[in-house]
Order: sequence, then structure tokens, then C-alpha cells
Amino acid sequence: MPEGHALHRLARRQQRLLGGQRLSVSSPQGRFAHEAALLDGMVFRRAEAWGKHLIHRYDDGRRGTAATRRIVHIHLGIYGTFREEALPMPEPTGQVRMRLIGDVLGIDLRGPNACELYTPDDLDALVARLGPDPLRPDADPEIAWRAVSRSRRAIGSLLMDQRVIAGIGNIYRAEVLFRAGVDPHRPGVAVTRDEFDEMWADLLHLMPIGVRRGHIHVVRPSDDHGAPAYAPDRPRTYVYRRAGEPCRLCGTTVASEQMEGRNLFWCPNCQR
Repeated sequence: MPEGHALHRLARRQQRLLGGQRLSVSSPQGRFAHEAALLDGMVFRRAEAWGKHLIHRYDDGRRGTAATRRIVHIHLGIYGTFREEALPMPEPTGQVRMRLIGDVLGIDLRGPNACELYTPDDLDALVARLGPDPLRPDADPEIAWRAVSRSRRAIGSLLMDQRVIAGIGNIYRAEVLFRAGVDPHRPGVAVTRDEFDEMWADLLHLMPIGVRRGHIHVVRPSDDHGAPAYAPDRPRTYVYRRAGEPCRLCGTTVASEQMEGRNLFWCPNCQR
């Protein structure tokens, strides 16, 4: 599943490619057909992200309170993808949930967990369920700190809980904990405020790099040597997907286990 930086990068790209254009909207697959008919011919005003959720905003091009506005909520999940095509677009193949055609290109959405019309109240309810998103300027770390400091759940679980911090996935979870030297099994109540602040500041530093570069970059320049990335096209990491390999800093074997159904990676020596 894409982590938060990928959704923010996607929102910025779609805003740049489609913003201000009157779109043709359809659902070749048919599962979004009624909603697509309501959107067809509307102006694409804005794309934005909250954590792992993508929001599209449309209006009918009129000004004032009489204007019709629509909101689309998209959650890609594990299999959802967008594909861009120059115009004229080829006939759709496969399960295209939503097709957007602008002035010079089109975008197909396939396989999302969710693609649905939202009301403003629906969007408010979604945002209320999410923790602060480090990539949004309105993110309030106090909300996340209260959730962490009052919980006996492991910090490794809390960081993956979108109700605590929105947008964090398995890679950022593993790497931020390693960089802070925090054992992922430690209960939230045992994490100090200084440790939390260090991890939050690290997210504010690392996630925008992911947005700019299009991939996660977590290894400090001084540590960027030794073993290669866990796969040729994947980011170099300290511990993520490196089970059984030597820690880049101390040489201890990187450990791995399942935590709440997700693979967890850590260095038993560096993270105490």
C-alpha cells in the first residue's frame, strides 16, 4: 500500500496536470457509473491528500453559493493504480473504475479500495478519524503525542495506526524507530516526550524528501555504504526488509517478526 508521501506526490501531480480543466468523467467498469455521470463536464479544482487518502474536488465553474460542488474520495489500498495516457486515449482495458479526460491527457484509475462521492460531512468525518498528517501544514503533533503517551500498545503498532499519525506505513515505521533508537515493542506510555519529538521531527524531515524524489530515502549520508538495497529498484534502508542482514551501524543481525499482521524489522542492539 502506498505510504503518505506517495499520495501527496500524486495529488500534486494531478493538480498540475488537471487543475482548472473541465473534464470528461466516465466509469468503463460501471461500478462508478452513476457518480461519474454527476461529475462529467465539471471543473477539476483541487487534488489533496490526508494520509493515505486522496481527495478530488470539482465544481460546475460558476462562482458564488449557487455553484455545484462535488468531492471524490479515493483510497488506493494495495492494488489501486493511476495510469496516465496522452490523448486520444485508447479504448479502456481491464477494470477501469474511473476515467478522467482533460485537455491534453487522460487518467485511468484501476483497482482502488474506495472510489466514492463524499459530502462535506463525509470528509469531515474521515479527517476526524485520522491522526495528524506530517505532510500537511495544519498537522498538530500534540494529538499524536496524547494518543501515544496514554497507550500501552507497542509504539511499533501505534505508528502504523492511522488514527495516531496519518500516512505512516511499514517502511517509515521501521526506519523512524531505528533512527530514534527506540525498540518497536516499547509501550507508548514508556516513550519519552523527547523521543516522540525526535521521531515527529524526523517524519517532518523524511516525508517531504519522499514527496520530492518520488521514493523513500532514509539512510543518512554518513551511513550510506555497505550492503545494497533489499532489491534493485527499492530504497536503501537501515532495517526494513533486511532481516538476517547485519545492521549498517553495529553489525548485529537485523531481527524480524509479525506485529499485528505486518512484518516488523529492528536492530536488537541499536533499538533498546
